[in-house]
Amino acid sequence: MNVLILGSGGREHAMAWKIAQSKLLTKLFIAPGNAGTKEVGTNLEINQVDFEAVKSAVLKNNIKLVIVGPENPLVKGVHDFFLNDNELKNIPVIGPQKYAAQLEGSKEFAKEFMYRHNIPTAAYKSFTTENLEDGYKFLETLTPPYVLKADGLAAGKGVLILNDLQEAKDELTEMLANKKFGAASSKVVIEEFLTGIELSCFVLTDGKSYVVLPSAKDYKRIGEGDKGLNTGGMGAVSPVPFLNEELIEKIETQVIKPTIDGFQKDNIPYVGFVFIGLILDKGEIKVIEYNCRMGDPETEVVMPRIESDFLELLIAAGNKELHTKSIELKKESACTVMLVSGGYPEAYEKGKEIFGLDKVENSIPFHAGTTTKDGKVVTNGGRVIAITSYGNNFNEALKQSYKNIEKISFDKMNFRTDIGFDL
Repeated sequence: MNVLILGSGGREHAMAWKIAQSKLLTKLFIAPGNAGTKEVGTNLEINQVDFEAVKSAVLKNNIKLVIVGPENPLVKGVHDFFLNDNELKNIPVIGPQKYAAQLEGSKEFAKEFMYRHNIPTAAYKSFTTENLEDGYKFLETLTPPYVLKADGLAAGKGVLILNDLQEAKDELTEMLANKKFGAASSKVVIEEFLTGIELSCFVLTDGKSYVVLPSAKDYKRIGEGDKGLNTGGMGAVSPVPFLNEELIEKIETQVIKPTIDGFQKDNIPYVGFVFIGLILDKGEIKVIEYNCRMGDPETEVVMPRIESDFLELLIAAGNKELHTKSIELKKESACTVMLVSGGYPEAYEKGKEIFGLDKVENSIPFHAGTTTKDGKVVTNGGRVIAITSYGNNFNEALKQSYKNIEKISFDKMNFRTDIGFDL
């Protein structure tokens, strides 16, 4: 079978790496891919939201399954585009349709879904410019910190957590009246602040049946001890060490099952991944958010821990036959550390040559923001490479990743030395 993955990051490289091991694979294509994906498949120079270009690549290369990595093509309706095209409609797409992708594309849609299906989450209210004054009043009823979320997609930057009431009111004005995050903040969700430790749960579903993928915990802040600006993620560990059998069962019964049942009750067509951001507070689980795709850099620790043929699971999901499959996981831990460009998550330079990748041993370098120029691998993004390793526990795995990081260099390279510090 010929397979196409849409995307260009570490998540897509990790998926490509895993799918390339499948006995069911004939040829693997990644659009647009990066310097790492071309080691396991064929990169196609295509804009992933240019659906006509995607169509011609699918037909030309006899693609029989499409896996959508990032959220943007999903929210823009790539799955619907396939269903509405006579030449594409029988090719399964792993990734929900546009309506279902609102679970990530609209914070309000997700919150209403959770309330409707009794899925535990923080109390909230939504506001627009029309009821800005009501927003101020609602903030006055809360105790700090105050959580403001742009309703739409804001490239992971649309959530503000503020301790000062006046600052929260000012930021609400900035978001709504002054379009701080553009169209994404034309509506803002204000919710109660949840305290506790965060973790991520990943599910592959065909809309009725599901398999639970390995759990993971990522580290979002740029600085040691989880300080500083939010990033797309600086590292991740899997499994989550504090996740015991009792908690796993609680997550399944209180969150996963009601979510999948909710899709059916609401007639939400959903084929693909559900990423559930959770917070654990005094033994109780609450949902922070849904994403309609895999997380990054969590995918770089989730994929290495899957023992099963991943492509076989994806084919079953695409054919609505996931109930016939189960998933096997490796016992080892996997940890990843993200190497980022100097200046990230703010301004940074691209095109820096990366040295030492050929010296990496017993770790997997998953490329995120890389490309090739004149035969050399160079930086092409803020998050550059995730170094993933196995170990008997997360500390052992992290030690191996840091050992290999010492061999890699590029101008102004930055990384966190304390991934897993809170475990």
